[in-house]
Amino acid sequence: MIYVNYPDPKTERLTFYLATEEYLAKNYPENEYFFMWQVEPTVIFGRNQLIENEVNLDYVKRNNISFYRRKSGGGCVYSDSSNIMMSFITPSFSKDFVFNKYLEKMVDALKRLGLNAYFSGRNDILIDEMKVSGNAFYRVNNRSVVHGTMLYNTDLSVMVKAITPDNEKLISKGIDSVRSRVTNVLDHLDISLDNFKNHFKVSISDSDITLTETDILEIRKIEKMYLKPEFIFGKNPNYTIKKKGKTEAGIIEITLELKNNIVKSIDMLGDYFLIEDITEFLELFINKEFTLEAFSKILEKNDIHDYVYNLDKKQFLNILF
Repeated sequence: MIYVNYPDPKTERLTFYLATEEYLAKNYPENEYFFMWQVEPTVIFGRNQLIENEVNLDYVKRNNISFYRRKSGGGCVYSDSSNIMMSFITPSFSKDFVFNKYLEKMVDALKRLGLNAYFSGRNDILIDEMKVSGNAFYRVNNRSVVHGTMLYNTDLSVMVKAITPDNEKLISKGIDSVRSRVTNVLDHLDISLDNFKNHFKVSISDSDITLTETDILEIRKIEKMYLKPEFIFGKNPNYTIKKKGKTEAGIIEITLELKNNIVKSIDMLGDYFLIEDITEFLELFINKEFTLEAFSKILEKNDIHDYVYNLDKKQFLNILF
């Protein structure tokens, strides 16, 4: 595993680091790469999430908290300079081991510090039954980008206010709930931020490289896409009906626009993880009758597992019908 350094260690906005992941995946195909980064207070939400459902826009704007969309699935995350973000760029893509392999490296590094850490659920790392890290992945060509959080000493009250829709009761209950389920490394271990990061670097990587100024220029070109308002805000789907459910793949919200019970448009929001382009899958249902029989026939010939991680045909149909 090769650790990636920047020629200038100054803190950049979050989109710069997302662009770095994508650049490495496209231009450094031979090896596994790892790097850590921190940002000023920022909210980052998943590829298929509706911003209004996930972010308290009034609060983040009042408090100068940035907000961006990433290309991976999963839920909404708040990050600040005390939340260490970790990125892995893999040499190949495998939906079945991608989380286990790289999250186990993080768990092992925590265990070496004497912490009771383990991998749990879809994408979380826990210490003493409390969440300290959440992770996501997406595919770039035939490679994977795996990235996630490591809560070192993040202000959890700000986190909840930033990623909870603007409702005082929800925010109040959310802070208490998060404090009972989420933890920081410093709650369990007396270690400086620099020493903690160095421990992870030594534990996970065995060599390093420093990007060139040419690399940085190319990264900034990719970053421009992440800064476009149409990418950040997305498009609110038109719909006749909305269906929502919780599955092993995550929260799924499906909206359909129907005319005479024929599907004219369909969209799928949520914190699920993509394997292939979901648009390609959803287009299979356009101009088809909105019935259990018609949708089941399509799913007999097209495996939903190929598009959404951990979602099966039965769960998908149960939400709709």
